[in-house]
This record gives sequence, structure tokens and C-alpha cells, in this order.
Amino acid sequence: MEEVGQKHIEHNCIDCGVVLEAGENWEFSYKRYAKYLCNECHNERNKLRMFVNGKYVSNKHPLHKPGHYKGFTDAAFSSLQNYEDSKQGQVYVIRNPAFPSWCKVGMAVDSEDRLKQYQTASPYRDYVLVAAWDVEDRREAEKQAHALLEKHYERKGEWFVAFSDMAAERLEGLFNKESNDD
Repeated sequence: MEEVGQKHIEHNCIDCGVVLEAGENWEFSYKRYAKYLCNECHNERNKLRMFVNGKYVSNKHPLHKPGHYKGFTDAAFSSLQNYEDSKQGQVYVIRNPAFPSWCKVGMAVDSEDRLKQYQTASPYRDYVLVAAWDVEDRREAEKQAHALLEKHYERKGEWFVAFSDMAAERLEGLFNKESNDD
């Protein structure tokens, strides 16, 4: 009798070598990605990885801590010492169309994550990240940004009476100057 259809190809776990059986020790959906790891080896590898909002975060990130977190703030507070010790981060400009002549200049480990925090305060989710610059010392860079902008604009805390594109343009000069000095 002639066999009709596709021939079954057996796969083994690339870490431990066990034969993979869909639904038993391996997720069949992994086949699409050619991910031939048994569930046990997959879980073992993921113990050392960090995921924020479902996305993988490299172990080179200053706040790296294995686990699954909703945002960097959750990760930071779960490893508060890393957050306090870490200087790297970003200085950013955020605006909201409800306040067209105002913008916020702040610092964060990750500006996109900070933007998400602002969105929770707005029912319209209309805050916009205008610009962000990677800096070696986010606290010092934020001080420099505030000092530069308050020479030109009225300031209320971290908020400036300035159109966001104008503020970002002034800060672009500050942060591009620093990177050119290297």
C-alpha cells in the first residue's frame, strides 16, 4: 500500500535532546518559529530573561531583572537599588493637545514607558512623545535641559510655557553638542 500525505518528521529538543511531542512536552505553535525546545528547557531559559509589557529586554539594560513586568516602573520598584544606582536613561519632551502652548521636559529610564504613565491620567490618551535623547546621566541632563529652557520660557516645575517643537529644537542643540564632544 502506498502512503499518501506528508511524512512525519521527528524533532528533538535542541537543549536536552528529548523527542518533542506536541501537546505533551512541546507547544506545536513553536513549529512556526522553528523553536524546537521542550517546555522544560523553554521555561529554564526564560528564568534568566526580562519581559516588559510582553517584550524581551536585553540583559544589558541598566534595570535588567529576570521576570515579567507591566512596565519599567514595576521592574524598577522590584529592583529599587538598580533604579537608584542607574544613571543612564533619557531626557524627553512630552506635549498634550489640550495644552498647546505647554510642554513637559523630564527624565526617565525609558521615555516610552513614562509616556504610558501619562496616558493613564488622560481619558483621551492624547499625550505625545515629541523627542527623547539617550543620556549617560539622566538626572544631570534633565537639570541642564531645565536650566537652558528657563532662560527662554516661563517654567512651572517640569512644565514650560513653550511649544513642544521649539523646546525640542533648543534641546537638540544641547544634546547634539554633548554627543559631538565625545
